[in-house]
Amino acid sequence: MVELWPVYVAGLAFLLTLGAEALHARRTRRLARLAFGPSERPAPWVRAVPFLRALAAAALVWGLATLMTIEPKKHSATQDLVLREGDYKHVLLVLDVSPSMRLVDAGPSKIQSRMQRARDVMESFFRRVPLEQYRITVVAVYNGAKPVVEDTTDVEVVRNILGDLPMHYAFPPGKTKLFDGLEAAAKIARPWNPGSTTLILISDGDTVPTTGMPKMPDSIGGVLMVGVGDPLTGKFIDGRQSRQDVSTLRQMAARLGGSFHNGNEKHLSTTLIGDLTDYGGTNPLERLTRREYALIACGAGAALLAFLPVLLHFLGTSWVPGTRRGAIRRLATATGMLQQRRA
Repeated sequence: MVELWPVYVAGLAFLLTLGAEALHARRTRRLARLAFGPSERPAPWVRAVPFLRALAAAALVWGLATLMTIEPKKHSATQDLVLREGDYKHVLLVLDVSPSMRLVDAGPSKIQSRMQRARDVMESFFRRVPLEQYRITVVAVYNGAKPVVEDTTDVEVVRNILGDLPMHYAFPPGKTKLFDGLEAAAKIARPWNPGSTTLILISDGDTVPTTGMPKMPDSIGGVLMVGVGDPLTGKFIDGRQSRQDVSTLRQMAARLGGSFHNGNEKHLSTTLIGDLTDYGGTNPLERLTRREYALIACGAGAALLAFLPVLLHFLGTSWVPGTRRGAIRRLATATGMLQQRRA
């Protein structure tokens, strides 16, 4: 529950500052001619200064009081973050484990199996994201879908899953049903926070149906389809030729509002990983917490209190006290002429 006493203290500071401004204006009214000249009026914008100073004081007091009530953010030399349960992000990996993923035609030199290439692509992803902020879920898909691990923070478990395990033996023989994997992923991700999940599907795109695309829940903030395997020259398996179906995977990514990456030769780019994990459609203001708002209030209030006297000094009035040089010259000329006449 949000504590309200910082709001009360800020309101009290606003009223006290406004009262002090009223008392100050009353005491200095008799000196208006000396400060502002014969008009006895400052620049028009000066009328808002009492309210601006009161608002600045209230913002500063609220920010400081709020920072006293919330738990401070801790930083360590190793940048380890201790996150609360609802603050974790999720990586939801849908991994094609069909027999065609064991064909050797992947990688820049075409000497890796498709599963080995999938492992290398994910390894490059793991090296460039703050894994301490993520929980990883893996769903294996072949002739159906099976969750392998859910919400783990141990990346070594995921590396072991990607280490060429013969998981296709856990399924009955048949056609690859990638949509079953997406349905299982959507079911797992549905209870998570909106926009907290990155969905990554790795497959060769073999035997993907044209209809039946499942709807993703609001928790899915970014979608990436990664294709592995040679997209040009296929390999024979089960009496047919199997190769990476780029067009189908690209279409799936477009229908899910995500991106497609041909991972057969190149790893994921840093820009793609940044866009994927940053959830470009999220408003940055939605990620600000009370701590950030309190810091903004402190900075804005203190800056306004510091710069108001400077602005009042230079822009508070257009009247400059003292005698102008031109008037001095005219007075000297008139005095000289008067002396000549008397002589």
